[in-house]
Amino acid sequence: MSLYTLLGAFEIGLIFSLVALGVFISFRLLRFPDLTVDGSFPLGGAVAATLIASGHDPFVATAAAALAGALAGLLTGWLNVRLKIMDLLASILVMIALYSINLRVMGRPNVPLITEPTVFALLQPESLADYVFRPLLLVGVVVVAKLGLDWFFTTELGLAMRATGSNPRMARAQGANTGRMLLGGMALSNALVGLAGALFAQTQGGADISMGVGTIVIGLAAVIVGESILPSRKLVLATLAVIAGAIVYRFFIALALNSDFIGLQAQDLNLVTAALVTVALVLPMAKRRLPGRKGN
Repeated sequence: MSLYTLLGAFEIGLIFSLVALGVFISFRLLRFPDLTVDGSFPLGGAVAATLIASGHDPFVATAAAALAGALAGLLTGWLNVRLKIMDLLASILVMIALYSINLRVMGRPNVPLITEPTVFALLQPESLADYVFRPLLLVGVVVVAKLGLDWFFTTELGLAMRATGSNPRMARAQGANTGRMLLGGMALSNALVGLAGALFAQTQGGADISMGVGTIVIGLAAVIVGESILPSRKLVLATLAVIAGAIVYRFFIALALNSDFIGLQAQDLNLVTAALVTVALVLPMAKRRLPGRKGN
């Protein structure tokens, strides 16, 4: 692979590491099977792209995209907590609704940003090429997000949120409002996904209604691959593993699609994703079986 391809895979991996962190919060910490991300990711891109194309400041547009994602997650949590709709079904309902909402936000199937200013264009120094600067800036964003989450989940509020996912009954016995904790956690999770969608739209030159297809699979793949690479119960290492998993996942995707001898093409992306997730799921189980086999 060329240097340009490697940096491109690294760049996309960093963006989807934000998605993976959001999925990690919902699936691992809150134990909430959240499919909202398939809608909140393009929602973030739609909000950011529409505001930028309308002449608004890209930084304000990006912040608004994160807020929109948070509201989507909050709605999913509200359906579950207040209306007692099953968690998985609540997320599916919001995901479906967001498809129409995203079309409403954009007013059309896609919004181009080729000639519009973005956060990357405004911050880019003249001495650096865009394909080099974008990954560097994204590294800073991901590091800030990781450190912020590591700190937050050591606070009283963060610990109560983690306790809500681990043992709701015990959390309630300790005085935690598990309903509010779930709402806050879902908002935080999808805020990260919305932020990722906004950054993705700005790096890819626009937002598209179909850009969220398979986002949840990518997020779960990153979490599973990361946990296979760096298994740990410590939160600091767990968030690091998730980020590493997203980057490694994108490198494997780029390698598979750019290896001529394999013969894969862009339309085989979902096939490669399914194969990688399957391998990531099977490997830990195979490792656990090896010592037992040796002892027999």
